Amino acid sequence: MPNISAEIGQRIRIFRKRQGITVQELADRIHKSKASVSKYETGQTFLDVATLYDIAQALGVYIEQLLPTPEPKGAPPSSNVVPRFFRDLPQFFIYMYDGRSKSLNRCVVDVISHTSESICKVVLYLNVRSIEEYQHCECTYRGYMQHYDSLTHLILQNQDSPIEQVIITVLASFVDKSTKWGMFYGLSFVPSCPAAPRRCSPAARSPRMPRFISSS
Repeated sequence: MPNISAEIGQRIRIFRKRQGITVQELADRIHKSKASVSKYETGQTFLDVATLYDIAQALGVYIEQLLPTPEPKGAPPSSNVVPRFFRDLPQFFIYMYDGRSKSLNRCVVDVISHTSESICKVVLYLNVRSIEEYQHCECTYRGYMQHYDSLTHLILQNQDSPIEQVIITVLASFVDKSTKWGMFYGLSFVPSCPAAPRRCSPAARSPRMPRFISSS
């Protein structure tokens, strides 16, 4: 099992640097010394729960975003609503073609927790630099994923710019395949206008680079 303290520290450092916050500034926000925060980030000091909550609040993230991705535990035992593709799935991957930049965006979605049989809290990291350190990304969206009979909706809000919201609709989510296709659409902040890719976005259970096909 990996060093949990080191992994949490790495995530703290990534989110801190993304926001342009120095170690001293974070230390001031949580009323700790600079040396203590440095030890948190390197995994030399074990974080207590109260301090972890303080850091999450100071960085403006869910506390779950600072924790390692859990091993699959499955949907709630009583649930028959969750499609097979999403069962036992703490994380999945979305590949989206962005026509504005004519580039392929890789996204990582963490399934945080279930709030009901058909709804769970999720975090999407858009246009990640690498799968290994996916918190290094263009922007982060937080929201919920809800399952229906014939499709699954992800309704998300930009963590740094709440005016920007997106919806991801996964088609035929009940079909048991390792890759799904859907539509990614919503409000783009740069530039500020409605936006939808001209191609579908596949969701995959593993970080592969599937071949894109045109949407109808």
